[in-house]
Amino acid sequence: MLTFDFFKQNAATEQELDSQYAQTIKVLEELEFKNMLGQEEDRLSAVIEINSGAGGTESQDWAYMLMRMYLMWAEKKGFSVKEIELTQGETAGIKSVTLEIQGDYVFGNLKGENGVHRLVRISPFDSNARRHTSFASVYVYPLIDDTIDIQINPSEIEWETFRSGGKGGQNVNKVETAVRLYHKPSGIVIKNQESRSQLQNKDKALQMLKSQLYEREMRRKLETVAAIESSKKKIEWGSQIRNYVLHPYKLVKDLRTDYETSDVQEVLNGELDDFIKSYLMEFGGGRA
Repeated sequence: MLTFDFFKQNAATEQELDSQYAQTIKVLEELEFKNMLGQEEDRLSAVIEINSGAGGTESQDWAYMLMRMYLMWAEKKGFSVKEIELTQGETAGIKSVTLEIQGDYVFGNLKGENGVHRLVRISPFDSNARRHTSFASVYVYPLIDDTIDIQINPSEIEWETFRSGGKGGQNVNKVETAVRLYHKPSGIVIKNQESRSQLQNKDKALQMLKSQLYEREMRRKLETVAAIESSKKKIEWGSQIRNYVLHPYKLVKDLRTDYETSDVQEVLNGELDDFIKSYLMEFGGGRA
């Protein structure tokens, strides 16, 4: 005769099997995902640069929203983030920001975020509640480590120093500890005000320069010159990789993979994994 305890025990066993099955599937998906990250640089940490497009306050607010999205994504993943440089907008938002995100396979995850991101919404800054379109660009490159050797001729670098800090008050540094690096052969400009030490800021700027030079070399080796040029497109109509629509309907759509979701707020809160996976599956873990 079957008792209540028998059914209870079987139910518990079934729940355990379901739980173990779900864990196994998750492990297999993670292994499959890492298999798509086969490039040497995929395992590295990354630097992400966000710049607002034309449009003043609207685009600057959108650049801030994107910064928040990537910060929340990094937090959910357990990655650490350092702010390397940030330029505030005049009224709201930011003109630009450079963030260093440290962790395993950060670059492999984020390399598909390169490009222009477009936002459509009812503007909170428009008293007539009209619909506005805003643009911001995202550029991601790997942060090289000591295992990768990049040689730079010191005579090809120009340095400038300036004061770092906020809009005023105690946050303003009275000493010129912030640095701006200009690499003559490539035209790369790096700004760093992360530390109160000018020497440390120079060291970090050099590391970031080496990372960008490494990125360019990898692109050349992989014959992706077209991708480099696409990252230089104007931040405007026709050059975006992803649309974020908040009005008259809700939709986030990647124009390269056609992956889309109506859960816009979740995406803006850092839920990017489905977009990341769809990009890697579409392009086989190749470069942006």
